[in-house]
Amino acid sequence: MPAPTTEKKIPAPEPNGEATKKVNGDFHVTREELIDLLNEDLRREYQAVIAYVVYSQVIKGAEYMKVAAELEKHAGEELKHALIISKQIDYLGGQPATEPMPVKTSDKAKDMLKFDLDNETTTIAAYRTRVRQCEAIGEYAMAEHIRSILVEEQDHQIELATALGIDVPHNND
Repeated sequence: MPAPTTEKKIPAPEPNGEATKKVNGDFHVTREELIDLLNEDLRREYQAVIAYVVYSQVIKGAEYMKVAAELEKHAGEELKHALIISKQIDYLGGQPATEPMPVKTSDKAKDMLKFDLDNETTTIAAYRTRVRQCEAIGEYAMAEHIRSILVEEQDHQIELATALGIDVPHNND
């Protein structure tokens, strides 16, 4: 009998959810709304740091040795993203969030990688929207910071899909 999967549901937004919301039919948001959305992004970055740290240490099997090392590297990159997002929140006059989104866990390596892939896909959709929102209110430098994060998140998505032997999910936004 396979080991039970212990997972906590992540209240991750759907592509039309809070993280990718359009306001008044466009991407214009207030600074206060942008702070709230960035704090949601920050909570997802904290979640990613925790997940990558845990998964990199508990993933088992010879076929996952290189994957585990890559997950360790991803943990550091996600921490860097959290610092960048925190700085942007402070710049806008907000207080950075301190709580992560819940982290899903499993005894199965493939499940853990799939959880990470799903989280990266959600994060990419959110950051694509965030770039547009920043530009809509004239925060072009902030949009560039988020674009730099987006490049790494997309690399993570590609690496996870490759490790799982599946096609890279594409966000239709």
